[in-house]
Amino acid sequence: MNLMEDLRIPYQEIASQLEKQLLKFGFESEAANKCAALFAKTDLDGVRSHGVNRFPLFIDFIKKGLVNPSASPKIESSLGVFERYDGQLGPGNLNASFAMSRAIEISSEFGIGCVALKNTNHWMRGGTYGWQAVESGKIGLCFTNTKANMPAWGGSEPKLGNNPLIIAIPRKNGPVILDMAMSQFAYGKLANYARSEMNAPYPAGFDEDGELTTDPKPIIKNEMALPAGMWKGAGLSLVIDMLAALLSGGDSTHQVNKTGTEIGLSQVFLCFDPKKLELEAWFDETCDKIIEDLKTSSVFEGQKVFYPGESVLRNRKENLEKGVPVNKRIWNQILNELEK
Repeated sequence: MNLMEDLRIPYQEIASQLEKQLLKFGFESEAANKCAALFAKTDLDGVRSHGVNRFPLFIDFIKKGLVNPSASPKIESSLGVFERYDGQLGPGNLNASFAMSRAIEISSEFGIGCVALKNTNHWMRGGTYGWQAVESGKIGLCFTNTKANMPAWGGSEPKLGNNPLIIAIPRKNGPVILDMAMSQFAYGKLANYARSEMNAPYPAGFDEDGELTTDPKPIIKNEMALPAGMWKGAGLSLVIDMLAALLSGGDSTHQVNKTGTEIGLSQVFLCFDPKKLELEAWFDETCDKIIEDLKTSSVFEGQKVFYPGESVLRNRKENLEKGVPVNKRIWNQILNELEK
């Protein structure tokens, strides 16, 4: 039996099995249901690096006491358009979803809302919170720091975080959602390549000798991912970390690193309400013209031009109909945990 092959599992079954496991580990019913759905929807949308594949690691963090299933964000400051919270080391995806929901609510009142969150955990798929914003008709922008897992430009050791940045723009004909880490390839994607015994299609990081390589294994082992845009990505990573720590009052990447694992992160969530800000007169027309122009681009043979997030709705529809692709080995690992 080839345990590397995929299974097609109905979305509801995935969510149900994950929820059962979360209930075993101290989650209250509502929190377990929502947390499981956030994991399952990530795979439903085709982002396999940060959904079910990460769930066993999430459970391991709970077992080690690094994630507190019963914790929720505690407010520390409320100043009109800006709120600041302590995540109290609660589940990262639940904390992030809460923070974006508050940013959405604040922007509905003031036009702009900003929520900063410290002492939280990995938010899993950052694009989830961009979709959360656009589904409420809002522009969303959020970012987080991470542990050090990327070198400064010219450096030979991990010093920078692979700090994700999400920018989400609502559009009737399909939202535009940029979800990018600061490395050329997210570590979740590199792990997928390594699991499948594949190389990345482009240089993805540095080997032990400081040479660029497409082999994911030494990159993962030494945490030496290539910054996207090289020195530009390195610079962007640094300022994202600074803003996250400054606005939240939380830890920066070098402080997170001292814990020995990736906990106690700092995050920022911004929302803009086009209706409240009186942008509706031109909003959709401007979005459509920009995308239409992009789509007129000449392309090399066999290539197509896509805007960020374009494939998600297509993936969602297909996976609802056919079942969600899940790695067999990881699915069996989840089911075995349930039987213990």
